[in-house]
Amino acid sequence: MRLRLVPGARLVAATHNAGKAQELAALLDGRFDVVDARALGLAAPDEPETTFAGNALFKARFAAEASGLVAIADDSGLCVAVLDGEPGIHSARWAGPERDFGHAMNLVETRMAERDGDDPAAWFICALAVAWPGGPGVTVEGRIDGALSFPPRGRFGFGYDPIFVPDGRSETFGEMDPAAKDAMSHRARAFAALEAALF
Repeated sequence: MRLRLVPGARLVAATHNAGKAQELAALLDGRFDVVDARALGLAAPDEPETTFAGNALFKARFAAEASGLVAIADDSGLCVAVLDGEPGIHSARWAGPERDFGHAMNLVETRMAERDGDDPAAWFICALAVAWPGGPGVTVEGRIDGALSFPPRGRFGFGYDPIFVPDGRSETFGEMDPAAKDAMSHRARAFAALEAALF
């Protein structure tokens, strides 16, 4: 039996990150009744897996079982070539307990300088997972390549957006209109794959 998501169904977005919740809601484009984990009072689980897809599915299963609703979860991060793919799945941890991404972006710049690396290549990965309570789960991934640019620029987006310039563009994600970013981002590409699989 092919798994499907039925428009109008209630979904829980398994995130406590307001920026991610907003982007997920925008991608779902009003087709579902979306409530986020924080609004339901769900705990934020640990992320014990070693891949984006593993962590996304873990979070989706956790939220689905805790809420009794179909859950959608995201795990995403910045990967830097000269840092051997770091911060990767630890992207949020580099921001510390206060989620200070100004600190995280400074740390990326410092670590790159320590490596004497002049290659600015970087990419964002997004894994999306959907899980049914007591049932199956589906995961997909999207990626966008680009280059890092310092100092940070722009007031839009969240996380590492102010230092990431996608290939073919001159502005950072932080400078781009949110709708323009949403149309091309790693999360949009993962969502297109999810849409093909489940809608």
